[in-house]
Amino acid sequence: MAKLLVSGLINVEMNVCVHRFPVEYTPIEYAFHQAQADFSGVALNVINALDSLGDAVVPVSILGNDSVARTLISGFKDRNIPCGLLDCRMEQTCTSVVLFDDCGRRKIYCDLKDVQELVFPFESVKNEAASCDALVLCNINFNDELIRNAKSLGKLVLTDVQDLSDIHDAYNRRFLENADIVFLSDEKISDRHEDFLLSLYHEYKNKVIVLGQGKKGALILDSEEGTVCSVESVMTRPVVNTVGAGDALFSCFAHYYVQGKPPLDCLKKAVVFASWKIGESGGAKGFADEKHLDGLCSRIQHAVHRVCAFDPHKS
Repeated sequence: MAKLLVSGLINVEMNVCVHRFPVEYTPIEYAFHQAQADFSGVALNVINALDSLGDAVVPVSILGNDSVARTLISGFKDRNIPCGLLDCRMEQTCTSVVLFDDCGRRKIYCDLKDVQELVFPFESVKNEAASCDALVLCNINFNDELIRNAKSLGKLVLTDVQDLSDIHDAYNRRFLENADIVFLSDEKISDRHEDFLLSLYHEYKNKVIVLGQGKKGALILDSEEGTVCSVESVMTRPVVNTVGAGDALFSCFAHYYVQGKPPLDCLKKAVVFASWKIGESGGAKGFADEKHLDGLCSRIQHAVHRVCAFDPHKS
């Protein structure tokens, strides 16, 4: 069992099935059993996924000084998850609303309150982080000191920069420069995806870069092998809601990579894990445990293709 520090956004999330986009205006619609409220946010999605897979997790986040945060912390304590690095300094906990249809598309409204104006001090995290096997640092502003100082701890650093469109993106540069493992989505990439990954690698020299491609699966750049490979998506159960699929892919990869598994094998597991997750609604729900995941993987033949090779030493 590995121990991972996970720092990022935790919020209250409302998921509403609208069946189709665009949403037709009506003053009121009775949607019985079509709306669920729970805790989510990238950090909590990752925490719950890693916890389900059997890892020990140390959550770091900034919450509100409200009943919502107290309920969340109580739930963590019931699960024996440490709460010492959950800072309730805001007036309200962040919230989000997710509208999703029957085809897997979604529209997310995310209210970050004033969390982007705050910073989590590195000194308050340093000792706990030093005891962890890896640091999962989400691309939120309050991780600024953590990501800039993470390498000083000599730990594996993983980040997900979400829907990156420019390798020189000013906001995400600090995360790209200081992470060993980088995940991102293809949603805003118009170029050939493998070319974008190669450009990203030559700029930042990350060990592994993974690009989530939704229904198509994922691409992985492995700098040690000097290859870019694709892993096609799989279907393990009917899709209900795709929110949190990328977080699930990221979490499962982290779980196996920290164990020392080869990157491509980690991604193959992660694709199956994410497929199972989207059979349930809610970003922080639907995760398989390791035994269940092994059973799913044993019945699935992955389609893996080498997209290209490259010289990792050539700039």
